[in-house]
Order: sequence, then C-alpha cells, then structure tokens
Amino acid sequence: MSNDDLPEPGTATPPPTLGEGCVRRYDSEALSEEDGTEFEGAEALWQRLQRERLDKSGGE
Repeated sequence: MSNDDLPEPGTATPPPTLGEGCVRRYDSEALSEEDGTEFEGAEALWQRLQRERLDKSGGE
C-alpha cells in the first residue's frame, strides 16, 4: 500500500457485508490480513475456557 492509498487519519471504512439483520456478516472473501481477521490463538483460548468451565462445575 503506497502513501497515496492510505486513508486520512481518524477515518475507517468497514469491510463489505453479506445478508441483513440477524444474519448480517462480513464478506469473508473480501477480508484480508490487513483487516485483522486472523486469531491463531482462538482454538487454545476456547479449550482453556472450556476446561475452566468444567473445573468450576465440578467436572460434570
């Protein structure tokens, strides 16, 4: 991205969306690494939260 392509400071443009209402979601084909869509720690976080939940409930 060149300096000419950079947005003005303090401005943001949301990515394109698909659907309407409750099923509205970002268009995954229009997203890129620049949109910050990757969260490589998500699976590990989910597993940790599930273990903590089971520990609190007594392992049921």
